[in-house]
Amino acid sequence: MDALSDRYGRRFPYLRLSVVPACNFRCMYCLPRGYHAAAGTASPLSLQEITRLLRGFVQLGMHKLRITGGEPSVRQDLTAILRTAAAVPGVIKLAISTNGTLLSRRLHEWMDSGLNAINVSVDSLDRAVFARITGRDLLDDILRGVDMALASGLPSVKLNAVLLRDVNDHELPAWLDYLRDHALGLRFIELMQTGDNLAFFRERHVRAERLEHELQNLGWQALPRAADAGPAREYRHPDYAGRIGIIAPYSKDFCTGCNRLRVTAVGDLRLCLFGEFGIPLRPLLQDDDQLDELVGAIRGQIGHKEQGHFLHQGRTGITPQLASTGG
Repeated sequence: MDALSDRYGRRFPYLRLSVVPACNFRCMYCLPRGYHAAAGTASPLSLQEITRLLRGFVQLGMHKLRITGGEPSVRQDLTAILRTAAAVPGVIKLAISTNGTLLSRRLHEWMDSGLNAINVSVDSLDRAVFARITGRDLLDDILRGVDMALASGLPSVKLNAVLLRDVNDHELPAWLDYLRDHALGLRFIELMQTGDNLAFFRERHVRAERLEHELQNLGWQALPRAADAGPAREYRHPDYAGRIGIIAPYSKDFCTGCNRLRVTAVGDLRLCLFGEFGIPLRPLLQDDDQLDELVGAIRGQIGHKEQGHFLHQGRTGITPQLASTGG
C-alpha cells in the first residue's frame, strides 16, 4: 500500500462515493424542484465496478469510505453495496450520508452489512420548518431512526444541518437542548454556492463563523482534528452529551486539511467538490486485470488537485447542485 498524496503534502485516506444522483427530497438549497434525470444519463456503477474501484483506492491508502447520493437509499441494492464495500480488505470505516427516510426500517440490516458510521441530514428540529426546507413532513420518523442508531450502539452517529438565513439560523437553543442527552455529533454546514443556486445563495447565506463565535462564548471548547476526519471544526462542552462541528467552506485555510476525494455515481473522479473537471474511471473498472492501470490513473491525476476551491471568486466548477456529486 502506497499512500496517495498531492503536491501540497495532503494525504487522502478518505473517499466519498456517490452511488446514485437521485434523491427523494426537494431540499430548497439543493433540488427545490425535485430530481429529474437528464436525457442520456448513464446508469450508476454496478456492484462489480464498485468493488474494483474500492480495491484501487485501498491500494492507494484509502481506509475510510462514505457512501453518498443524491440519497443512497434510493438504490434498492444499498445493503448489497454496503456488504460489498465492507468485504474489501482495507476498508475500516464504512459510513453513509442519508436523509434518514429508511433509517428506522433498514438500520439493523445496514449495520449487519458492515456499516459503522452514519450522517443524517436534519436541517431543523421544528417539524414545520423541516417540511419547508425538505419538502417532506418526515422529521418525527427520522428522529426515531436516529434514536434507534444511538440505542443500537452504532459507533458514529452525526446529524447535518445546513444553515439558512431567516429559516433555521435561530435554532441553536433548541439544538443545545437536544444535545444535552443525545451523544452524537451535530454538524452545522455553511450554505455553499453551486452552479444553479446563485439567487438562493445570496438570499440565504449566513457565515458559519458567526455561530462558531457564539458557541465559543457559551464555553464550547475546540477539539483536535483526527487524521481521517471530515472538514468540520469540532467543539465539546462538559454539560452536553453531544458535540458540535462547524463546516465553514468560506473560512480562511478551509482546504488546508483536505483529505478526501470523490467519485460520482457514474465513476468520474472529482478532485474537489467544486472542481472544473471530472476524470472518467469507469472504463478502468471493467475487468479485475485493470487494477494497476486504475491505480496509475488515479495517482497520475492527483497532481492536478488545486490548493483550494474558488468559491470566494464565485467559481463553482461543474457542480450544478450538491446531489450531482455527493456533497
